[in-house]
Amino acid sequence: MTDSKSARRAPGKRERLAAAAAQVLHEKGVEQTTLADIARAADVPVGNVYYYFKTKNELVEAAIQAHGRSLQGLIEQLDALPTPQERLKALLAGWIGQRELTAKYGCPTGSLASELDKRADGLDASIAEVMRRLVDWAAGQFAEMGRADSRELAVALVAAYQGISLLTNTLRAPELMVTEGERLERWIDSLA
Repeated sequence: MTDSKSARRAPGKRERLAAAAAQVLHEKGVEQTTLADIARAADVPVGNVYYYFKTKNELVEAAIQAHGRSLQGLIEQLDALPTPQERLKALLAGWIGQRELTAKYGCPTGSLASELDKRADGLDASIAEVMRRLVDWAAGQFAEMGRADSRELAVALVAAYQGISLLTNTLRAPELMVTEGERLERWIDSLA
């Protein structure tokens, strides 16, 4: 029998598979990823994958949900900061902190969104919801700063990040994210 504390700490196979799917899809893309790749990354026998996910699309959906949970966790951490400017700058710092990974594979959510947009299976709407939550949160921060144009500013912030992620990945130049992050910090300061 498992005690409840250790059960909460150790994710189950389904959660491990979802997290592994998010990672492997980021690294290899949807089309190049196999169920065996995900099973290997999750340290789960490949035959067990079918017990939790009947299709690859179900695993992609689970990866999208994992992105959503990660975003929610990040938002909860950021919301603990006292001012919207600090929250937005901490978001930027997190993005900059991932610059090496971004240079290698691109933005996890943005890359997946771009890839899923080319398919006709509805998964694009699921990943769009994750992106929309980020924009909505950022809009809330700008609104708290007293900005009537909070939605437009939020879109500009996320668009700047997605653009620099694409350039950072394409050019394999992580320093671009640092430079853009510094520019965005000055921009945030200028809006207060």
